[in-house]
Amino acid sequence: PAAQPPAAPRPAAPAARPAAPPPPAAHPPAPPRSAAPPAAKPEVKEAPKPAAKEAPKPAAKEAPKEAPKQPAKEAPKPATPPAAQRAPDQKPAESKRDERRGGAERKGPDGADRKGAAPANRGADDNRNDRKNGSPAAPPPPASAQKPAAPNAAPAPNAQQPTAPGAAPPSSPAARGPQNAAPAPAAAVAPPPPPTKTQSADQFIRKQGEKPSGGLEALRKERHETRQGNVTVITEGNRTITRDGDRNIIRHNEADRFAVGARNVKVDRRGNDTVSIVVRPNGINIVSTTDRDGHLLRRVRRNRDGREIVIIDNSFAGARRGDYFIDVQPPRYTGPRERYILDAGRADRAAVYGIFVAPPIERIEQRYTLDQVRYSEPLRQYMPRVDLDVNFETGSWQLTANQIDNLAGIAAGLNQAIKKNPREVFLIEGHTDRVGTVEDNLSLSDRRAESVAVALTEQFGVPPENLVTQGYGEQYPVVDTDGPSLENRRVSVRRITPLIDQTANR
Repeated sequence: PAAQPPAAPRPAAPAARPAAPPPPAAHPPAPPRSAAPPAAKPEVKEAPKPAAKEAPKPAAKEAPKEAPKQPAKEAPKPATPPAAQRAPDQKPAESKRDERRGGAERKGPDGADRKGAAPANRGADDNRNDRKNGSPAAPPPPASAQKPAAPNAAPAPNAQQPTAPGAAPPSSPAARGPQNAAPAPAAAVAPPPPPTKTQSADQFIRKQGEKPSGGLEALRKERHETRQGNVTVITEGNRTITRDGDRNIIRHNEADRFAVGARNVKVDRRGNDTVSIVVRPNGINIVSTTDRDGHLLRRVRRNRDGREIVIIDNSFAGARRGDYFIDVQPPRYTGPRERYILDAGRADRAAVYGIFVAPPIERIEQRYTLDQVRYSEPLRQYMPRVDLDVNFETGSWQLTANQIDNLAGIAAGLNQAIKKNPREVFLIEGHTDRVGTVEDNLSLSDRRAESVAVALTEQFGVPPENLVTQGYGEQYPVVDTDGPSLENRRVSVRRITPLIDQTANR
């Protein structure tokens, strides 16, 4: 077989032989060098060339040697990771369109029944219309749920069907399960540090006859914007807004709210962790432990007798505190709307309490961290919610006496549920319409949610440690419109215990 290779073409090769070093470098194929040992160096260099060309013919011997060359087929392998990496990058773009379509679909179950109901946060945001991002900033969370499954074409429609009446219930959420969680826009960006002194409720509750204090104009003056790679970080008092492409989230330290009206506040450093201890007027200590990035590890209530009750524990095995957006299919609800989304202005206290102890729409088979619940809308949709009958003056987050009175029924339901299970956790969500800037709407909604939580504690005795607040701005509209919308300005409360504590599902 070695004699069969055309000798004529090889004469040309000898010319290159003098420069022996170059040819080997020019002919790096593995087969030549492996064949080199048996033959003489000069002839081996000639034989390898034909061997490399005619190797496919003697496939029996050379097949194993060419198999290594098949790594060239690793091209598809690199192609797979890019595809997986592109999915997160494409989420924001598609999430805009999906969110608009989703708003229209949700308008059926939500909007139709809402007509005539007392909407939340009336008169909230008529800030200047310099809308830079024409579509909701928050689609990111839902996008994370829709995009990875996009190859299957199923998620896009499903993502908009959580409240669709008449839809058939899907398979177990555990089977669909959370898949590839998209990391937070800036997981390394920690929220503001915990408070070091007690605070007043005046910034949240306006007394009779007083004019609103603070407001958007004051917030804009104290904003400071920096860049961290591709991420924009905006600090604003005791809040941090993170913008990564179309993803916008706002973070704050929950201990600030615990310090309102407290007796004392103490902050300790324990290794890489920060422990804040807030002593409430009733003598109960709220102990919050966060890691170096500001992620909550544990929240504990320490009673006056020293007994501790763990309210939130994000240190469980398998917890991924750097992942904010969870890829999970939203549920499809087929029952009566009032058992899934309840308008507090038209409901009695028994109905409110019923929502606050209701189980998930579908069974939850996995445990999630608090941040994953905060920033993953499809995950939150597994729990029913109550839309509150409160509203705020334009550009303000302070509650008036009249608005606080409207919270009495909500407070009664929360206290009754927490008395039954001291480990219950409720998320208070703030929402706005799309009028104004993304930053203004995020800040307003986050502060309004906090104001409601402060009022529930200061006026009605709801334990602050059992409440979590989060603002979503314009991200999840009920009605798909860029203009002013009473229905999109709302504050909602939902039980999230079953999502963060598996024992609540037993």
